[in-house]
Amino acid sequence: WLKKKVEAGAEYAVTQLFYDNNKYFGFVEKARQAGINIPIIPGIKPFKKLSQLSMIPKTFKVDLPEDLSREILKCKNDDEARQAGIEWCTAQCKELIARKVPSIHFYSIAAADSIREVARRIY
Repeated sequence: WLKKKVEAGAEYAVTQLFYDNNKYFGFVEKARQAGINIPIIPGIKPFKKLSQLSMIPKTFKVDLPEDLSREILKCKNDDEARQAGIEWCTAQCKELIARKVPSIHFYSIAAADSIREVARRIY
């Protein structure tokens, strides 16, 4: 689908949210091999609540890294889950920036306060 969008004039793409940077890097590599050379912007959303551990994979059809799942499962409440989400997202973004992604798109619905904290830590 992405190739068709590029052929139709897309100048950039934003990915679905993900929590495993290797999935993003693999997707970009496959796109480049297919001749897709537009910027591919990673879509990021920090965890905010314990309930997201089951909701996000079901709703968005994404895999969660075992390390992230383990960290969220250790949390006793939503405040701890939010902090774990900020830590994960910060580390994720630092790696993306170090690997020279074109930009980062933050999915901000119900996550603006966490995103503000992540941005403070990475910029």
